[in-house]
Amino acid sequence: MREVVGHSGDEIWLTAQGSRPTTIHPVLHYWLHDEPPIRTMLLSKDYVGYLAREVTKKLIAGNFIETKAAAAVTEKVHAAILDEFSLEDRINDEVRVILETYSAEMQKTGANYQEMFRKVKNELVRKYKAVL
Repeated sequence: MREVVGHSGDEIWLTAQGSRPTTIHPVLHYWLHDEPPIRTMLLSKDYVGYLAREVTKKLIAGNFIETKAAAAVTEKVHAAILDEFSLEDRINDEVRVILETYSAEMQKTGANYQEMFRKVKNELVRKYKAVL
């Protein structure tokens, strides 16, 4: 369950659900604190590109796909990886839009925003058959 929480230049920050993004190295964080590090990954666009090239190479080498245009396949794999990393973020945005339309009604009834957010998000995950 990863969520793209931001990007800058050639970097993409990912964080586990409910965690805050951090740039502290996990080993340093563990040494400074008695708790396990926050599960955050910082992936550069270059590394995502590398992953896409390696996946493509493995698919071709394993005879899972045949292609004469490996570069085009790599581009599509790269786009799919980035798209997958941003799926939960897009769902969260849609939940916020939905809840915004019902904000007045939620205030009148005293509904808990966090609880409603979780319920609407779970419904959208089921609707889109997403795996987060």
